[in-house]
Amino acid sequence: MTVTYTARVANARFCGFSKLLWAWKGSIYKVLYKEFLAFFAMYTAISITYRFFLYDDQKRYFEKLAIYCNHYASLIPMSFVLGFYVTLVVNRWWNQYTSIPLPDRLMCVLSGGLQGSDERGRLLRRTMMRYASLSALLILRSVSTAVFKRFPTMDHVVEAGFMTRDERKKFEGLHSPYNKYWIPCVWFTNLAAVARCEGRIKDNHTLKLLLEELNAFRGKCSMLFHYDMISVPLVYTQVVTLAVYSFFLVCLIGRQFLDPSQGYPGHDLDLYVPIFTLLQFFFYAGWLKVAEQLINPFGEDDDDFETNWLIDRNFQVSMMAVDEMYGDLPMMERDRYWNDSNPRPPYTAATLFVLRKPSFQGSTFDMSSRPSSSIPITSSHPSALLFHPAAHSSLELCSSQPAISHNKAVSTPKPPLGGNKMSFLTVPSFSEPQRFRSVSMGSELTGS
Repeated sequence: MTVTYTARVANARFCGFSKLLWAWKGSIYKVLYKEFLAFFAMYTAISITYRFFLYDDQKRYFEKLAIYCNHYASLIPMSFVLGFYVTLVVNRWWNQYTSIPLPDRLMCVLSGGLQGSDERGRLLRRTMMRYASLSALLILRSVSTAVFKRFPTMDHVVEAGFMTRDERKKFEGLHSPYNKYWIPCVWFTNLAAVARCEGRIKDNHTLKLLLEELNAFRGKCSMLFHYDMISVPLVYTQVVTLAVYSFFLVCLIGRQFLDPSQGYPGHDLDLYVPIFTLLQFFFYAGWLKVAEQLINPFGEDDDDFETNWLIDRNFQVSMMAVDEMYGDLPMMERDRYWNDSNPRPPYTAATLFVLRKPSFQGSTFDMSSRPSSSIPITSSHPSALLFHPAAHSSLELCSSQPAISHNKAVSTPKPPLGGNKMSFLTVPSFSEPQRFRSVSMGSELTGS
């Protein structure tokens, strides 16, 4: 159901997004065309009535009403209300996706932490991973209409292999008025304790790591449940909806083209199709439709989450990781860069241009090669730039390197007589006899 167009906009080019305007699935046209046609039909009906069916005195009254509606319609804060609402809904939409429980971390810890290639070890790993998948299925079945249609009853869950008949009896025998998606997670912890007692989990640290990953998995299940229970406040949704609908109901009258012969300000042109009013409806009502689609991404709209695909993928991958791939390692051998201290993977002909780019060293790395336009630092007091041994003894405490003799004072660097002035921060030659450390770790100040 998710509409993916990432590869089509991988590179920015002239009118790059224009090719997306012709898509129909998941488009704004598919979502909005009914409301758009209804608005245009009502506008046309009012326009025809005004032009052909009203008497002159009725037309004058309608014209005053249209001017009044057009003047005060701008008082409705459309952009302000819609902007905050859509931002809230989009953030909520993405947070719901990141709350979908994924078994990848849990299956890696389980595969590496629960030892045993015999049938008992295999049974423990597969059963524990199936319990995690069952918990995710139960919560998705509670919040997603697509998943509920696929598994409408617990019989379908049993037939799909996520639960055995004995487990179903145990599950239904635990009476609770609340959602019981967490029960398989408790079964998981009980089996983990059994595996620790049997010595298949070698130490308590591994058991702790396994239970932490399970708790993170269960926490995401809980977040999905709470996102489903706690909606965006109804009053906020009502305010936004009323603002949009009332604005365009007023526009049906206020945006009518009036008789130019009456001399009303701003009504010098008479058209039959209100182009900019229709564009305004398309943008504002389309904005509201974006929020309507994203406020619950677990439905069956074109851009809703592929929950059934996620169930299939997670179940297949997790079972493969803890069973078929357990202890299945490729033979280790030396890599092709074994004796190369500077390995450079090859490039294809299409990516050779990368080799011509210098490696980034920092934004100030090449400043020494640029012509300096700064004024050299001067001082009327020569002692201001001299190195004092007393100060060096205090600075030595800030350095982690051995002390250096400081019998000679450092004089102020002077520019050569040739005309090129040397900045005080220019790094001198390493042939200078005296070198002193500054407070900064590893940096050095050299003087002659």
